[in-house]
Amino acid sequence: MLTLLNILAGIALLVWGTYLVRTSMLRAFGAQLRRFLSVNVSNRFMAVLAGLGVTTLLQSSTATALLTTSFAGSGLIATAPALAIMLGADIGTALAAVFLSRDLSWLWPLLIFFGVVLFLSKQRSTAEHIGGVAIGLGLMMLALHLIVSAARPLTQTVGVKAIFTTLSGDPLLDLVLAAAITLLAYSSLAVVLLVATLTGSHVIGLDSALPLVLGANIGSGALAVLMTLKSPAEVRRVPLGNLFFKVGGSLLALPFVQGLANIAGESGFEPAQVVIGFHLVFNIVLGAICVALIERVAALTVKLIPAAPATQDEARARHLDPHALATPSLAFSCASREALRIGDYVEQMLLALGRLMQDGHRASAEEIRRLDDVVDSLYKQVKFYLTQVSRTPMVERDSRKWTDIISVTINLEQVGDIIEKAANDVVTKNIERSRSFSDAGRAELADLHARLLANLRLAMNVFMNNDVGDAEKLLAEKVKFRELEMENYDKHLARLADNTVQSIETSSLHLDLIRDLKRINSHFCSVAYPILEAAGALSESRLRAVEHERSDVTITGGGRQRV
Repeated sequence: MLTLLNILAGIALLVWGTYLVRTSMLRAFGAQLRRFLSVNVSNRFMAVLAGLGVTTLLQSSTATALLTTSFAGSGLIATAPALAIMLGADIGTALAAVFLSRDLSWLWPLLIFFGVVLFLSKQRSTAEHIGGVAIGLGLMMLALHLIVSAARPLTQTVGVKAIFTTLSGDPLLDLVLAAAITLLAYSSLAVVLLVATLTGSHVIGLDSALPLVLGANIGSGALAVLMTLKSPAEVRRVPLGNLFFKVGGSLLALPFVQGLANIAGESGFEPAQVVIGFHLVFNIVLGAICVALIERVAALTVKLIPAAPATQDEARARHLDPHALATPSLAFSCASREALRIGDYVEQMLLALGRLMQDGHRASAEEIRRLDDVVDSLYKQVKFYLTQVSRTPMVERDSRKWTDIISVTINLEQVGDIIEKAANDVVTKNIERSRSFSDAGRAELADLHARLLANLRLAMNVFMNNDVGDAEKLLAEKVKFRELEMENYDKHLARLADNTVQSIETSSLHLDLIRDLKRINSHFCSVAYPILEAAGALSESRLRAVEHERSDVTITGGGRQRV
C-alpha cells in the first residue's frame, strides 16, 4: 500500500511540477510569447517552429494550445496557421520529454534550491516567476526519481506482473487507457515520462509502452477539445483539427508498433530511451506529413463547427476569455478589449444625449437607459474577471495595468450614470414642460458635447497606447473645457440679464447640464494621470499648477462660489 502511495505521490508531483513551470513561464513572459506566436505565422513552417519554441519553454503543449486558441478566437490567427503552431507544440513536448528523461539527479537539488531563493527574495518581480520555473523543473526531475525508486519493488511482485501482462494483449485497449490517464493527469508529458519510467523498470514491455505513448498523444488532443467546449466556434476549431491529426496518425501507426517493439528490443537500446525516442519520432513524422494537410483539415473544422450567429445580447462580455486568467498579460489584453467595448457604448449614450438636448428626441432617453444597463452589466463582468486575475502573483507592471483597467471601467460606469441622470433631467424639465433652450444656449451645449466626444475618443486611445504626448494633450483639454464652462456661464448670465425667456425657463437645467458635462470630461481626462505619473511628466507639467489654481472654483445655480 505504501509503495502505491509513493508512486501516486510521484505522479502528482510530476503533474504539479509541469503546472508550475507552465504558469510561472506564462506569468513572466506571457506577453513576449504571445507576440512571438502572433508574428511568426507568415507561413506554415514558421508557425511550426514558433509552436516548437514556445512549447519547449512552457513544457506543455496544452499551454501553447490555450494561447493559440485565444488568438484564433480573437481573429488574430486563422485556423490553418494555428494548426501549424499546434504541430510544432507537439514536437516541443516530445523534445521536453527527451531532456527530462536523462539522468539529472545532480541537477534537481540545485534547481529547487536556487528557485526557492529567487522566489522568496524577489517577490512580485520577473525573478520570482523564473524561480517558479526552476522549482517546477526540479520537482519534475525529483518526481521521476521517486517514481523509479517506488516502482522498482513492484517488478518483483506476481500480482503487479499479472496486471500489466493484461496490457500487452490489446494495443487498442492500451491506447484508450493511456488517453484516459492523460485526461486525468492533465499532461501528456507527465504520462509519457511515466510510461518511460515504468518501461525502464521492466514493469511493462515495449509492446505495451508504444501504444500507451500513442494514447497519451490522443489524450492531450482530447484534453484541449474538452477545455474549449464552451468557447466560440473559432476557438474550438483549432483543438479539434489537432485531435484529428493525432487520432489519424496514431491509428496509422498502431499496426506497426508490435514490429517496432521487436526491432527496438533487439537493437540494444534501453527500453526507456526507446519510448522517449518513439514519442519524438512519431511527432516529427506526424508534423512533416500533416503540415501539407493543414488547409484541408482547417476547412473541415469550419464545416463541422460553423460560426454561431451574432448574439443579440449586448450585455454579455465577448472578450473575457477564462482560459487567459492564468496569464495576467493575456487576461489584461482581454479585459482591455472589453473596456474599449464599454467605451463604445458610452459613446453611443453621449450621441443619444446630444440628440436629446438638441432636438428633444424623447426616444433617445429610452436608448440611454437601455445602454446604461449594458454598461453596468459589462462593468460588473470586467470587474469580476479582474478580481480573478488578481488572485495570481503579479509583477509591478502587471499590477499597474490591473489598476489602470479597473479605473477606466469604473470611470466609464460612472459616466453612464451621469448621462442617464442628465437625460432624465432633460425629459422632466424640458420635454414634459414643452420648454426648449435658446439658440445660443443650444449652440453652447452642442460645442461642449462635441468636445466631450473628441475627449472620449482621445481618452480611449491614451488608455490603449499609453502615449505620454496624447496624455498631456488630454489633460490640456481638461483645462480648456473648464475655461469654456466659465465662458458659457458668463454668457448665460448675460442672457438672463437681457430677460431672454427661454434662458430664464431653462436656466437651472442649462447650468446642471454644463456641470454634468464637466464631470464627464473629468472622468475621461483621469485616464491621463497614471500614464503621466509613471513617465515622471505629471509633476513637471504646468497643467497641474493651472488645474490647482482653478480647482477651488465651482458653479452653483446662483453664481460662482469659492470652495
